[in-house]
Amino acid sequence: MMFSHLQNRVGGNAHCGIDEFQTYSRKKVIWIYLSALNSAFGLTPDHPLITDEDFIINRAIRKPDLKVLNPFYVFQLFSVCLWFSEDYKEYSFAIIIMSIISIALTVYDLRQQSVKLHHLVESHNSITVSVCGKKDGIQELESRFLVPGDLLILTGHKVQMPCDALLIDGSCVVDEGMLTGESIPVTKTPLPKMDGSVSWKMQSETDYKRHVLFCGTEVIQAKAAGPGTVRAVVLRTGFNTAKGDLVRSILYPKPMNFKLYRDAIRFLLCLVGTATIGMIYTLCVYVLSGEPPEEVVRKALDVITIAVPPALPAALTTGIIYAQRRLKKKGIFCISPQRINVCGQLNLVCFDKTGTLTRDGLDLWGVVPCNKNGFQEVHSFASGKALPWSPLCAAMASCHSLILLDGTIQGDPLDLKMFEGTAWVPVEGIAILHQFPFSSALQRMTVIVQEMGGDRLAFMKGAPEKVASFCQPETVPTSFASELQIYTTQGFRVIALAYKKLGNDHHTTSLMREKVESGLIFLGLLILENRLKEETKPVLEELISAQIKTVMITGDNIQTAITVARKSGMVSEGQKLILIEANETTGSSSASVSWKLIEEKKHIAYGNQHVRLKMAHVGISLSEQEASVASPFTSKTPNIECVPHLIKEGRAALVTSFCMFKYMALYSMIQYVGVLLLYWETNSLSNYQFLFQDLAITTLIGVTNKTFTYFVVNLNGAYPKLVPFRPAGRLVSPPLLLSVIFNILLSLAMHIVGFILVQRQPWYSMDMRSACTVQNESISKLTTSPPAPEKNGSNSAFTSFENTTIWFLGTINCIVVALTFSKGKPFRQPTYKNYTFVLVLIIQLGVCLFILFADIPELHRRLDLLCTPVLWRVYIVVMLSSNFIVSLVVEEAIIENRALWMVIKRCFGYQSKSQYRIWQRNLANDPNWPPLNQTSFSDMSGCDRGVSYSNPVFESNEEQL
Repeated sequence: MMFSHLQNRVGGNAHCGIDEFQTYSRKKVIWIYLSALNSAFGLTPDHPLITDEDFIINRAIRKPDLKVLNPFYVFQLFSVCLWFSEDYKEYSFAIIIMSIISIALTVYDLRQQSVKLHHLVESHNSITVSVCGKKDGIQELESRFLVPGDLLILTGHKVQMPCDALLIDGSCVVDEGMLTGESIPVTKTPLPKMDGSVSWKMQSETDYKRHVLFCGTEVIQAKAAGPGTVRAVVLRTGFNTAKGDLVRSILYPKPMNFKLYRDAIRFLLCLVGTATIGMIYTLCVYVLSGEPPEEVVRKALDVITIAVPPALPAALTTGIIYAQRRLKKKGIFCISPQRINVCGQLNLVCFDKTGTLTRDGLDLWGVVPCNKNGFQEVHSFASGKALPWSPLCAAMASCHSLILLDGTIQGDPLDLKMFEGTAWVPVEGIAILHQFPFSSALQRMTVIVQEMGGDRLAFMKGAPEKVASFCQPETVPTSFASELQIYTTQGFRVIALAYKKLGNDHHTTSLMREKVESGLIFLGLLILENRLKEETKPVLEELISAQIKTVMITGDNIQTAITVARKSGMVSEGQKLILIEANETTGSSSASVSWKLIEEKKHIAYGNQHVRLKMAHVGISLSEQEASVASPFTSKTPNIECVPHLIKEGRAALVTSFCMFKYMALYSMIQYVGVLLLYWETNSLSNYQFLFQDLAITTLIGVTNKTFTYFVVNLNGAYPKLVPFRPAGRLVSPPLLLSVIFNILLSLAMHIVGFILVQRQPWYSMDMRSACTVQNESISKLTTSPPAPEKNGSNSAFTSFENTTIWFLGTINCIVVALTFSKGKPFRQPTYKNYTFVLVLIIQLGVCLFILFADIPELHRRLDLLCTPVLWRVYIVVMLSSNFIVSLVVEEAIIENRALWMVIKRCFGYQSKSQYRIWQRNLANDPNWPPLNQTSFSDMSGCDRGVSYSNPVFESNEEQL
C-alpha cells in the first residue's frame, strides 16, 4: 500500500488544510466502502477518489462459500439419492432431518457471530468527526465517509478512533487494550517535522507506532501544542485498519500449519482406495452371479457410502467446539478455535515479566541520590519522610506520562508510584512542554519541562546502563556498577534518573531528541519492588513438573531477571546460569532487540508484546477485552493461571478429536467388512438392520459431529493434572496407526470366524425356521422337518444365518469400539465420570442383548433376523467379549504404554529431529560445555546471514502503514 511511502510535507503550514499532502495521498487511495463511491466526498476532479476501479473491487471482501455446498453435504446428497433408489427411506429421511438441523444450527451460529461482529464494527462507523478540507474548512462528517488523506481534528473529549491516523500536531493519550492487550494508556506524539524527501515511516525509525492512532483504540485525552489543534491524517480505513485486521482474523482465520488436518485428508483418501477395492470385489461377485446391471451398480455404490465417512476430517474439530465452551466459562476467549488443538502440543511457554509474572503495581522502596563524591545514603519511603526538593525530586514529579482524567491520576504503575513518592499533586508548578515517550527499544523516556518562573529543563529516566551512557562521565559515580548490582541481585527494579538545563532560545517541538539527550547530569537511582503474583510460582511449578519449558522475556537488568526467575521457581536455587550478551541487531521493526527463540525449525524474533503474541503458535493476552488483535486467546483473569487451563483443554480436545477419528474409521470399516462378507453370498444387510446400526447406535455415539456428538465429547472434560508428556500430534504416529489397523484386523478376524463357523454348524443346512428347536431336540429328528411358512413382511432376500450373525457381531462391536476408544486419563476425565455416555452405552448394549436372546418372532421379522440356537448366541457373545478383551489389553498394554514405546525407540536408535534436541545432544557431548570462568565470542563471520525464518501463522501488517 502506497501510504508506507507518503512524504511529510507539512512544513510551516499553519492553517488547517494540508493541500499538498491531501492531493498526493488521494490520487492512489484504496476505498473499502464501495457504497460510498457515489457520495460527494472526494469525487472532485482535483481529488479523484480512485484511479483503478477494478483494483478497488478486488479489495472488497469476498462472500463466504455457502455451507450447503461443502463436500460433506454434497456427499450426503449423493448418499440420500442412492438410498432412496434402494427404498432405504427411513434412514434417508433421518439424514435429511439431521442435515437440516445441522445447517440450521450452523446458520444460527454464523448469525450470532455476525451480530457480534456487527456490534464490534458499527461503533466506529457511526461516529461524527471533524474533518478539515481545503475549500470548506472544518466540517462535521460521519466516520464511514472518511478516506485516506482526510485531516482529522481531535477535541479533548474521549473518542474511539474510526480509522488509522498519523498524528501531526499535538499529543494524545490512548487506550490500546483492544490492539495490544495492555490496559495501560499510551502516549502518542506528533510526527517530527524533518526532511520532506524522507518517508514518514523512515523518519520514525523503529518506533513509528508512537505517532499512529489505531482504529478501535480509544483516545482518552487530546492535548494541543500551543494555541493550535490536535490534527491527524487518515492513513487507512475499513478492513485495512488495525481493527479491521481483528475482524478479518475472526472472519477468515489464517490457516494453521498443523499436519493433523492434512493427515486426516490422506487417511480419508486411503479409505477411498479401500472402498475402490470393495467396489471391484462387488462388481466381480454380482456380475458372476448374473445380477441385473442396475443392481450391480447400486451395490457397488453402496460400498462407497459405507466405507467412506464424509465427516471424517470434521471429526478433528469436534473436541474444539466443547473445549472452547469450557474455556469461555473460565474467562478465556478465543478468536481462532483451531489453535486449541495446537495448545495440546505446547512444550515451551514464554512469559512477559512485568504485569504477567509480577504484579502490575510497584512498591516504591527507596531512592539513592548521588553527587560528585558518589552515592549518598538511601532515602527510604517507608520512613514516611518527604523527599526534599532537588532536581531528583523534580525528575520524579515530571518525568512521566501520567494524565489527570476525571479527577484521577492515570497511567503506567511505575510512573504513578514514582509521582506518589514525591507527595506532589498535579498542579501547574512544573509544566511538561514536550515528551519523548518511553520505548522498549530505546529503554528510556525524556521530557522537557518548564518550572514556574524558572529554567527550562530536560529529565530522563530509564534503564540504568542506558541512562548512564547519556550522562557526562564525571557525574556518574565510580561505584555505579557495584551499587546497581546490590539492588538488582535482590530482585529490585532499578530506574536511573538524569537531567540537564536547556536554553530558552529554541521552540520546544523543534528540538531534536539526540540534542536533548546528551550531556546529562546523573541524579541517582530509583528502587522499586516488583513482587510476584501469588499465582505465579504454583503455575510455574505445575508447568515445570509437566516438563514444559518456561522462559521469561524482560527488558530489565539481567540480575533482576535472574532473581525473579529464582524466586518464581523458573530457575532452581542451586542451578548455574550462563549469561549471554548480544549486541543490538539492525532492522526496520521494533523487534530489533536481540532475542531469538527456536522451537524445531520455527525462529521467533521478539520485539514488543504485540509482535510476540502474534508470532507465537499460541498467544495469550491478559485483558478485560473479549477479543484482541494481538493474540488468538484473551484471558480476563489477570494472572497466568489461564496457561495450564489452556494446555489441559488443548490436550483434551486433541485426544477427543483422535478418539472420534478412530471411532468413525472403525465404524465404517466394521460395516464395510460385514457387508463384503455378505456380498460373497450375494446377500446384504436389510434396510432396518442398517437403520438400527446407523441411527440407534452410531448416531448417538458420534456420526453427526456438530449436532449429536454430545455423549462422547462434551462431558469428558480435561484432566485436572498436567502430565509430563504430550498426546500424539499426528494421525500417522505409530501408536495411533497401530491402534486403528489392529482393531480393523481384529474386527475382520472376528467377522470371518463368525461367518465361517455359522456355516459349519450342524443346524446350518436345515430349515431356517426350525434351527431354534435344536436346543430342545436332537439334530437327527430335525433333518426331515417341513419348512416353516413365510410370514408377511419378512424379506427372504436378506434373511440368513450369515446375515443374523454378521449383524449382531457388527452392531455390538460398534458399542465395544466406542468404549475402547473413549480415552480418559491422563488427558481427559475418566470415562466412568461421563455418566450420560456410560448410560447410553449400557442402554444400547442392553437392547442389543435383548434382541439377541429374546425369541420374539415379530421383532425378528422386522429386523430380518433368524432365530438361532441359544448356544450359538452364547458363541456370539463369547466372540464379542474376546474381541473386547483383546482390544482393551492391546490398547492399554501396548499402544498406550509409553515405557514400551521408549524402549522400542532406544532399540531402533530413534532420536528426536527437533532442532533444539539436536543442539541439546551436541552440547551434552561437548566436554567444553558449559564454559566455566571464561568469556566466549561468537564467530559472526561464520554465521549465515542469508537465512531467515518466519512463522506461517503470523502475517505482519506493518508494511501497509
